[in-house]
Order: sequence, then C-alpha cells, then structure tokens
Amino acid sequence: MPRRRKNIKKRKRKSILLIGVSFFVLALVFSLLMGIQTVLALVHDIPKLNEENLLSLGQTSKIYAADGTLLAEVFGTENRTVVPMESIPEYLQQATIAIEDERFYSHGGIDYEAISRAIFINITRGQLAEGGSTITQQLVKNVYITNERSFSRKLVEAVLATRLEQTVSKDDILERYLNTIYYGENAYGVEAASLTYFGKSVSQLNLAECATLAGLPNAPSAFSPKRDLAAATERRNLVLQKMADLGYITQAEAHGAASLPLVVTDQTVSVSEPYFVEYVKKKLIERYGAGTLFEGGLKVYTTIDPELQDAGLKAINDVLYEEGDPAAALVTIEPQTGYIKAMVSSQDFKKYKFNLAAQAQRQPGSTFKPFVLAAAVEEGVDPEKTYYMSKEIDLPMPGGGAPWHVQTYDFHYYGISSLKEAMLRSDNTVYAQLVMDVGPEKVRDLAERMGIKSYIAANPSIALGGLGQGVSPLEMSSAYATFSNLGKYTEPIAITRVEMPDGKIDYEAKPDPKKAISEGAAYVVTEVLEANIQGGTSSGANIGRPAAGKTGSTENLQDAWFVGYTPDLATAVWIGYPDKQIPMTNVHGGSVWGGASPATIWKNFMLVATEGTPVKDFPKPDQYIQFRKFIGKYVLFSGGDKPNTREDAYGNTGRTTVEPDSG
Repeated sequence: MPRRRKNIKKRKRKSILLIGVSFFVLALVFSLLMGIQTVLALVHDIPKLNEENLLSLGQTSKIYAADGTLLAEVFGTENRTVVPMESIPEYLQQATIAIEDERFYSHGGIDYEAISRAIFINITRGQLAEGGSTITQQLVKNVYITNERSFSRKLVEAVLATRLEQTVSKDDILERYLNTIYYGENAYGVEAASLTYFGKSVSQLNLAECATLAGLPNAPSAFSPKRDLAAATERRNLVLQKMADLGYITQAEAHGAASLPLVVTDQTVSVSEPYFVEYVKKKLIERYGAGTLFEGGLKVYTTIDPELQDAGLKAINDVLYEEGDPAAALVTIEPQTGYIKAMVSSQDFKKYKFNLAAQAQRQPGSTFKPFVLAAAVEEGVDPEKTYYMSKEIDLPMPGGGAPWHVQTYDFHYYGISSLKEAMLRSDNTVYAQLVMDVGPEKVRDLAERMGIKSYIAANPSIALGGLGQGVSPLEMSSAYATFSNLGKYTEPIAITRVEMPDGKIDYEAKPDPKKAISEGAAYVVTEVLEANIQGGTSSGANIGRPAAGKTGSTENLQDAWFVGYTPDLATAVWIGYPDKQIPMTNVHGGSVWGGASPATIWKNFMLVATEGTPVKDFPKPDQYIQFRKFIGKYVLFSGGDKPNTREDAYGNTGRTTVEPDSG
C-alpha cells in the first residue's frame, strides 16, 4: 500500500512537471513569435532614409542694417547656420570624435564595443542608459526618429544608422552631425554654438574652444560655460585628454590648452530696431512665407541707417522725456529711391508691439493742405495770385446735409488772402473753400497717387485732414517725398537684397518711380512749403538749408504732426497718445500742436541727418506749370495782382459776403 501511494505521487509530480515544461515551452514559443512579429513590425515601420532630410536643415535667417550691422536673427524652434566641412576646424572634428565616438571611422554605424558597455551599465543600474550611440546613430535620431528611450527605438536607430553608412560617406555624416546637434543656449550646430559662446565664427576657434564645444552635446545644460564655468572647464579638459590619448594632439598641447582660462562672450544677440525688424519680417512673410523666413537661412539686407535711428529716438526723447508723456513716431525716406532710412517709435517694444510709425492711422490735420494745393495747381492755379476770403464760414455739403462750419484754429481771420499766404498761416477757412472749388475727389485721387494707401473718404473735410480712418507716419513721409522728387512716387522700400544660404541673390530692390503729379505742380507746392519753413507756421523747423514742410494738428489736440523734406530726405513726425481719445492739453504745462514739439523733433533730427552733407537747392522741373485764371464758386480773384479792396475782389461793391447756393 505504501509503495502504491509513492508511485501515485511520482506520477503526479511528473504530470505537474510535464505541464509546467509544456507551459514554459509554449510561453517561450509565444514570446519568440511575438518578438519576431514585433521586429517585423518595427522594420516595416522604419522611416525611409530620405537624404533630403539631412540636407534641408532649418537655418536661422539674419536681418542686417544698411551698414551691415546685424539687426536680428530670426528662427523657428532651432537657431542654426549651416557651414561646410572646410569651415569647421579639424580640432573640432577630432574633439567631437574623441569624446562622442572614438571608433567613428572604423565601425559601420554601430559600435558593438560601446553597446556592450552600455548593456553592462543598464544591467548594473537596472535602467536604460543612453550610452552606446555612435555619431551616426545620434544623427538619425535627430533627423528621423523621436527621443523616446526604449529598446524598440534603439533598434530602429541601429537599422537606420547601418543603412546611412552604406549610402553616405563618413565625412558627410560628420558634417551633417556637426550642423545638426544641440549645443545648449538655443544653439543648434557648431556655427550657432560658436557665436553663442565665443562671439565669433566657428572657423576662428582655437583648440581649447573646440574642445569646449565638443564636450557640450552630451549634457548641454550641465556643461554650458554660461551656466557652470567649473563644470565646463572640467569637461573641456576631459575632451583634451581624450584627444591626446587617441593621438590627435600631443600631451603638451593638451596641457597647454587646458591651462587656458575658459572665456565666453557676454554678448547676447538681441533685436535692434524691433519695430522696423517686425515690419521687415511681415514683408518677408508676404514674399516667402513663414517657413522660409524662420528656417530658410535667408540673409536680408535692409535700408535702415542705425545712426539715423539713434538720432530719431534721441530727438524724440529730448522733447518727450517724462513718464506719462504722449508717444511719438518718426519715419524718414529717401525721395529718389523710396528707401526707409529711419522708422522710430518711442514706445517700449516689449510692452507694446503695435508699430506707431507704420501701423497707426491718425488724423493728419493741416498736413493734408498741401495735397489740396497740389490738386489746385494741377488745374493751373497760381498760389500767389489766387485769392479767397479768410473768414468764419458755413459751407453747404453735397447732398443737402448740415452746413460745414469752418473756422481758424486761433479764431483770427485775415480777409483777402492768397493761397500761399493762407498756407503760411495754415488758414482752415481758405483751404476749405479751395477744396470745394477743386473737388474732394480730385484731392483724394492725388493723395492716393502720391503714397497715401489708407482709405480716404472724398469729403470736403479732407482739406483739413478729416479722413475716414487716418494715415500713418510712413504714408505721410512717402507722400511728401513725392513732392521732393518732382512729383514721382516711389513705393517705400525696406529690403534692398535677399540672399539664400548658398549665396544666390533671390531678390534685389529696384526703385521704380512713377509720375503721381506733374513736375511743375510739385515744384510750385515745394516753393510754398519752403516759404512756410522760412516764415510761416513751420518756422520752428528751419534748419538753415533748403527745406519745405507743414504743421498739422487736430481740432481736439489728439494728434500733432510735422512733415517736411529736403532734396534728399523726407521725414514725418507724429505725436499723440495711442489711445485716440486723450487730448494733449497738458504736456509739460502746455498743449502740443504741430509747430511746437513735432517741429522741434523734426528740426533736431534733420540737423543730425543732414550734417556733413552738401547743401542742395530743390531740383527745378523741366516744364513749369502754365498758370491760368481759376474759376470757382468761392474764389475771389485769380490771375492778377492782389485787389486792394473787397469790392475790387468781387467786382461788385454791393456784395460783401460769399452766399452759397441753397441747393
């Protein structure tokens, strides 16, 4: 009986063992099948090795001033400038190989010795380590796959690295790696890293500096010399010793480089002239799209003059220097080329992104009177021999609306006045009558041809700057530049040249002046505005050389302007609060109007802008205007000497007032 029980127990143990072995074998087979299936799936899902991905690295675009000064670097997620292998010092190539992949030139994309070491670390630490990756593997990881830490990702990485080694040379792999890898401080690739840490191109680095950069990719934050100089120095010296151990440099060279202090640049690439840079970026996006701007590696050369920018900002700050003062904007244009030489806004770009110089649409006040005069002169009107009555007046509106009540800004009236005299006094009543005789539509059309691109309502109030939505300083500077350029309008230009990364010039500015008004009309208006600076409301802007200009203020003192020009520069100055509802009635104890603060800013700026340049007279036209008698509803007399009496003016002793038609 006992023996029978023992046999039964033995048979049970064998059955349990057999079942256990069977389950183990089945589990092993299942695991192998699953493993094979996983590997096949991974291989099937491995991305294609597209060499274009290696070649088309996103690069930083750079924007330069007219004198070559770097204004800004523009990039998306990665700040990078690709450089060819011949521009990368041999020391940097050797240092990178020494510290990252010492068997780079002997393996086929996978370093099995390094992998064995990494596996040992994984087992002993009980976690996945990143070690064992070759330069080739790091490159494919950065270009083709994610940063996920897993065995499947490592398998994909290894397969792609092997394939890449079979299609691309070692030197090409190293070059792409050095232009791709992250070096910390938002610098991708060796050129951006060199500029970030040492303030110079990578081609200018010495041995110690090369070793410093080579040590960064392993842990960019931990070894950044801008964050931990001691750790960066220790890492650099480790790289130098590795280079010596591998025979790239001698031990003496390693000691010599290690003894040098690690000095990094404290310069940071900040955006100069941010409002202008944003204006340029908008133009580039319109032409190339955002992707090319932020990753295309463009070199963009602009028209801006840093010295004039500084002069413009100083001129503003010297006048508006207290907290709570209104804002100001200034734009300067070369009349012949349309080149924007200065674009200044007094606001802090970090707080206010809105560009008052180019985007603000403000009422221009009396700076629009020259356009009314130009439209009249085009009709043959002689400003010196065409007379209106300066008086408070109600003018009927087209369509039978309420009459337009017009008065002067100081409530003084001067009787019979020529158009020139009225311009020098900025007489609203005379120019309101003139626009009724000329026609608001003609004034609107002329202003648009001269450079005003904002919507203008063809209403009589256009004569006094009462526009539909207002204009920007850029538009006003451009339009007055047309007067200076004998009636030829040139579209404002901010970009002179755009180069692609390979040096090919993709765009080059070609100013294209177009006739907006006749040369003769432009010259006549300039004569009047020149007299205005010499002895009219604009006398505060006299710079001691030929210049022409006009003041402008809105009735509620929410906007104040001075726009003027010389033969070489046209400059618009605007002052006002960004909130259009705030009047400037108590700025430094007084009110702001066009002939005061704006004229002062204009004068101080233009004195600097014209310093050292030849004094020029305004160019004369090839064909002068043929004046003729002007007939209009409100004109008193045209084409002769100024009448001595009101009766002489009207030719009717019984008529002493202008009586508008009731219709």
